[in-house]
Amino acid sequence: MDKYGPIIENHELFPRRTNVEFVQIISRSEVRQRTWERGAGETLACGTGASAVCVAGSLNGLTGKKILNHLSGGDLELEWAEDGSLSMTGPATEVFTGEIEL
Repeated sequence: MDKYGPIIENHELFPRRTNVEFVQIISRSEVRQRTWERGAGETLACGTGASAVCVAGSLNGLTGKKILNHLSGGDLELEWAEDGSLSMTGPATEVFTGEIEL
């Protein structure tokens, strides 16, 4: 990931750079994901990326519409419903608190 994340993020196909999701399909109902975020490097989780992994996996016949996604920051349960909505269930943890003086 440390090798390919920056290469893909900065590829000429993406003039404004891009986030990159690395996904291992474990089964039709379980995946493992690592995320390389544009400008930040590897992050513990990405809800938008996890949602995209759920939809893309289903559209490509690799997973079902309900999956367990193992991310570095914790597990997420995702479900792409028949009405097109997507639900995500998992832990939320505060990782930073700060103040900005104006």
